[in-house]
Amino acid sequence: MVQNKLIMFNSHFNKTIANFLLVILFISLLSFTKNNFAQSKQSLRYEIDAKRGGMSYTSKDALPRGREFKRLDSTYYVGWMFEGTYKFEHAADYLGFKMAADQLNKALKLLEKDFKKEIYTRTSDVFEYLKVMKYQRDWDYIVYNLTQCYSNTEEADKLWALLQKCRKVNSQLEVYADTYNYLAWTVHRNRFYTSSKYPFLRNSIDENEHYANKLLDSGILKIKNDAAINKTLFTANYENEKIPGVWHYKSILFSYQLNIESGAYYYEKLRQTVYFPKNNFATFCMIQGKFREAEKYYNQAKEDESGDKRMKEPYYYSSIVNAYKNANNIGIEELKSLIKANGSTPGFGWYNIALARNLLYNGQIDIAKRYAKRAEQFKEIHVGTTLGQSHYDFTISLINLIVKNREIETVKYLNKNWWYSPTDLKRLAQLTIEKYGMQFLIINQFANNPERDRVVYKLFSTESTVSFDEVWQLLDGFSVNFFLDKYISEISNDKRFQIKRYYQLFVGKLLFKKNNYKEALTYLNSAYHEMQVDEEYEKLFKARCLETIIQCKLAINKKQNVHKELAILFELYPQLIPFSTLVPKLHLQIKGSSPIQAELNKNLLGLNIDWVENSSVDIPTIDLVFTKSGATYNIQTKSVLNGKTIIPMTQFTYKNMSDIWPKLAFSIFGVTDADESTEINKGLKKN
Repeated sequence: MVQNKLIMFNSHFNKTIANFLLVILFISLLSFTKNNFAQSKQSLRYEIDAKRGGMSYTSKDALPRGREFKRLDSTYYVGWMFEGTYKFEHAADYLGFKMAADQLNKALKLLEKDFKKEIYTRTSDVFEYLKVMKYQRDWDYIVYNLTQCYSNTEEADKLWALLQKCRKVNSQLEVYADTYNYLAWTVHRNRFYTSSKYPFLRNSIDENEHYANKLLDSGILKIKNDAAINKTLFTANYENEKIPGVWHYKSILFSYQLNIESGAYYYEKLRQTVYFPKNNFATFCMIQGKFREAEKYYNQAKEDESGDKRMKEPYYYSSIVNAYKNANNIGIEELKSLIKANGSTPGFGWYNIALARNLLYNGQIDIAKRYAKRAEQFKEIHVGTTLGQSHYDFTISLINLIVKNREIETVKYLNKNWWYSPTDLKRLAQLTIEKYGMQFLIINQFANNPERDRVVYKLFSTESTVSFDEVWQLLDGFSVNFFLDKYISEISNDKRFQIKRYYQLFVGKLLFKKNNYKEALTYLNSAYHEMQVDEEYEKLFKARCLETIIQCKLAINKKQNVHKELAILFELYPQLIPFSTLVPKLHLQIKGSSPIQAELNKNLLGLNIDWVENSSVDIPTIDLVFTKSGATYNIQTKSVLNGKTIIPMTQFTYKNMSDIWPKLAFSIFGVTDADESTEINKGLKKN
């Protein structure tokens, strides 16, 4: 029995020893395999690092290299970084930035997982810094690209979370990812929301702006702390090199708040650096009514454009300056070229809105409508701008409303007896219903817009995307008393002297609507004769003053002679006249003959124009010249006032009346389609 138990014990002991040896062998093999795998993985990362040396993220080889690095080691952040950065640099729409963000976010997680200690290191020891420098620079660059992706796709919550992580990391050298500047920018860009939408926000615009400013102050403190560490590694001038970035955002905040003194202080500080933002300063000039300076700096900003895929604000805002100075033809050509060159990249929708604006003020309603529709159907990505989707939607709605107003006035201009025409009455009824629908849409947009008092009703705001004249056409038809009180108050309270006359214009126009003509004339004449009016850059302003002055005088005395004011308006901004209620006196002079002449005469007499038989001082003369070249009939038109050519000679080719009417009717006032009419003699412009 004992012997059997001993045999059984020996057998069990031998099995235990055998199992134990197997476990030891397995552990040894596992350890050996793991060490070999670790050595193999490390060698792959060495290979990846060697191959990435000197390679640009934006080169044509970056994408295939990134994918190659991911195949070699998908757990190493470098491949994801290369592919994500390449996709970011080549993104031009929402989907492109989303795809880039996915790659970059993966790169950031892998980088933090494997090299957290290196990323969080802060040191003034050069040898210690050299050990972590590569990882900190990659972190900085990935973060910057990812912040841009989140910003461009309007994912403020993800952007804020990323920036909070950057605050914790507290990198000692932020070349690209200026954490506190972007925190302030994110708050400012979403200032009109509250904590109910984004928990990081406060509950009013003022609170959000105050918070953004406090974040910039924290940014200054961080720069000072970083400078104390970095002065032994890089340069003793570190603080002076980084602080202009904070000034840049300070200038944006103070400009938005219409704090002209503080805004000017930071712009002058920036002027002494290479970071002077010409585009922003141009807008700063614009909100002060300094349109000549604004145009100068917008043009300089255009020359400095880097060519990256972001909205080029100088081109958009130049369309407003061109409308003010009646240089719409210049704006039209510039914007057409820009759209053709850039295609459907970010900014495409804004450029189409700007083009529609210049076409509108040039009187080309049908073409303006086409470009406005194109903008409406385009999914804009708001890259590199504080302007967002709400600004975009509002601007399109307002441009469409103005188009509708001009369409209504077109019917009345082409037939002064429109109330006797069933066709015209039906057309006007349809257009009016459409207009009310558009006004209702805008009212709904306004109801949810806490910025309306600051950006729309308040004339000349940095975040406004419309002209003063477009604001008026928005207000026209709403509460007269409300806006009258508001703008009388603005005349006294707004500290921008050059803007006060624009409030006077609005008050005059509102008083006219209340039939208070004499008081309206007091405000309008004061505005019109203001000594500091820029005769070249404020033509639209002067034209709108004159238009209402004439309306007031005619309302007081229907027989009052206002042809002198009409002549000045004709010279200033003739394209506005067909779309006003004014009836200008014109003299018609016809040379040559044509088979359509009788029909043409009948149509001309139907226009909302008071044709006079004899030319005289302050009565524009319209020259019509019929010619024939082979089987082709031509008609040339030119408008002259007091011996000076106002509208250069323009030629139309036609077979019948439908070919040239109503184009000819509008050409009298300088409204021509450059694609369908030809300037005969450019030398006439000099006469």
